[in-house]
Amino acid sequence: MRFEVLGVAIDAVDLSEATERIAGFVRSGRRGYVCITGVHGVMEASRRPEVAAAHREASIVVPDGMPLVWCGRHLKLPIGRVYGPDLMLKLMERGLGEHWRHALYGSNEPLLSDLRGTLAGRFPGLQVTAAIAPPYRELTDSEGRDYVRLLNASGADIVWVGLSTPKQELWMRRWRALLEAPVLIGVGAAFDFHAGRVPQAPPVLQRAGLEWAYRLGREPRRLWRRYLRNNPAFMLAIAKRRPRIQRPAC
Repeated sequence: MRFEVLGVAIDAVDLSEATERIAGFVRSGRRGYVCITGVHGVMEASRRPEVAAAHREASIVVPDGMPLVWCGRHLKLPIGRVYGPDLMLKLMERGLGEHWRHALYGSNEPLLSDLRGTLAGRFPGLQVTAAIAPPYRELTDSEGRDYVRLLNASGADIVWVGLSTPKQELWMRRWRALLEAPVLIGVGAAFDFHAGRVPQAPPVLQRAGLEWAYRLGREPRRLWRRYLRNNPAFMLAIAKRRPRIQRPAC
């Protein structure tokens, strides 16, 4: 079941169901990508057709952020938050027995080194077969293809993309057809959290939908524009265009 929030179709899943569905993609070899979206992603999609298309073409769009969960629950749907950092750990643990291979794409080399160390300590036997830190600027087509070749050579089953929204969604849409890994997953700040570079909001604030306030307090210069622009705009837009259950096309 899916529901629509400001034109973005969200899958009504919780963490366990999302994990199992993505595990199914890996096992089947079906190639797709996963958008883990919240208010920021929905608002970017409402403003930019290419971001809306990236969400529309995803294999699954999961609700990362309590406002989207509340929208689903208002529609009486069984739904829970699919928090990107939690999904990353859940799938890494899930794939240990099946020897899944993972690639990391995004951030910078020192952080990726710390992240690999943290993950290896948490999941002995975890196979991280590539860790790539692309430049922060826009890539040339040639550079993009070079990174695709490296990722394909890694034999990864899942490519974890930590580029932030909407850059990661656009990257997955752009390169999906050339990447051999069954699944690409955009996880935003999960790299920073799991590498120990940025603290996560306390669970009580996450459940209350106040993670944005915690992150804004920690990184005001970087995040003020995102939250102080998007959050009020989201509330106003929702008041005018109510979420609705998306009916299957006949």
